Amino acid sequence: MKKFALLLAVLSFGFANAQAPLEEGGLQLNLGIGTSGWGTPVYAGIDYGIAPNFTLGGELSYQSYNTAGYKSNILGIQANGNYHFNEILNIPSEWDLYGGASLSYYNWTSKFDGKKADYNGADDIGVGLQVGGRYFFTDKLAINLQLGGSSALSGGKLGITLLL
Repeated sequence: MKKFALLLAVLSFGFANAQAPLEEGGLQLNLGIGTSGWGTPVYAGIDYGIAPNFTLGGELSYQSYNTAGYKSNILGIQANGNYHFNEILNIPSEWDLYGGASLSYYNWTSKFDGKKADYNGADDIGVGLQVGGRYFFTDKLAINLQLGGSSALSGGKLGITLLL
């Protein structure tokens, strides 16, 4: 019983020290997978605290899918800005609720039966809105979920966040 109480105290201390949203001048790394109509994207991104409750970020993503003899690869780059609602909604610091907008560029390359497809190199520029949240297990590590976004990542994303 004493070991259980000690474990509970350590975990509670870890939760109590979790810090969200990202502080001005702070950096966080985001890694995960997404959903879309064009395969399952993987992504890596970084966010920077530009002011209290505001972040700017960048992200790279990659996804691949096969359909009707076509094999397509999609490489994406995205910029985003988010407002974090913790202060105005009085949300506990282990949670981070945010919403914002993004601008993205995606490059498609496709092959049909191993040969370049006629529309190889198709590009897509997208603008979107997103809403998301994080739960910090420790003062440095969180799980995140985001819905919305732009173009090829418009369904949602699930991943981890590491404060740097």
